[in-house]
Amino acid sequence: MRLLVDQNVPRAVVTALREDGHNVTWAQTSHPGDPDDVLLEAAQTDDRVVITFDTDFGTLAFEEGHPASSGIILFRLTLTSPSRVAETVRDALRSRDDWEGQFSVVDDHQIRMRPLPGT
Repeated sequence: MRLLVDQNVPRAVVTALREDGHNVTWAQTSHPGDPDDVLLEAAQTDDRVVITFDTDFGTLAFEEGHPASSGIILFRLTLTSPSRVAETVRDALRSRDDWEGQFSVVDDHQIRMRPLPGT
């Protein structure tokens, strides 16, 4: 899967996703300091699903109408170690293949999904 991983996501997650064969762009290195709307636009342009811990992406897509049809996965986890977060993200992505076009919220117990506007 083609992913744009937000700046607030640990390097361990990026490494784990690359090890799993995902094509990952990490905002920390490719878009350092860029605001969320710029990252969302970059994800759309490059057809990448956004992975984030930041609720602002939902606001941009649903309330402000920014195009986001490539997909957004918001992780709302009890943060422990970076390696545990990486394993949780890996497990979630492995559990399904319909992330594109969805606003997904992954917490410690479930995955909720709803279609993004324009999909």
